[in-house]
Amino acid sequence: MSFFYEFTAPAATPASAIEAFLHEVQLEAQSLGFDPTIVINVPFDTPERREFANRLGGNFTLQDERLKGVAIPAPGQLRSHDPESGECRLFPERAVVLVATDERGCEACFGFFKFPEHIIDIHGAILADTGLQGRWWFRDFVDSPDPRYRAIVAKFHGRGFVRVVKDEFACSTGR
Repeated sequence: MSFFYEFTAPAATPASAIEAFLHEVQLEAQSLGFDPTIVINVPFDTPERREFANRLGGNFTLQDERLKGVAIPAPGQLRSHDPESGECRLFPERAVVLVATDERGCEACFGFFKFPEHIIDIHGAILADTGLQGRWWFRDFVDSPDPRYRAIVAKFHGRGFVRVVKDEFACSTGR
């Protein structure tokens, strides 16, 4: 079972405003016993940083007919691309994320990624739209009934950032 959450913020929201919000959430996480915690605000502008994005759960999956066949996406945009199905996973351009570690050493991430609006080919032509329209976006889950994770997600809900929450633990107990 999992506790799944998806966040979104308007495209015009500055990374600095998201970072300030996450520092507030970080204080709550620390008061709940998460230690260590860290807020990071990082561009994914090198291959090493893009690999780090994978560790944070930073990829967005897209399937589009225009990505089938001989389409050659520009380097650095995609973590993977299947030319038969037209499915790809995009690297984010930037992340502003809180990483909270529980007493067992398990890390959970909460925050936002900024993905490109378009997938472009090696010549700069648009191959496909991501559909995110520049919005900040994040999706993750934890396999835990621990109420502390729900308290953190509630902070995002209070700011209007929650798009989806699915708590399979609550469903199984009738809550």
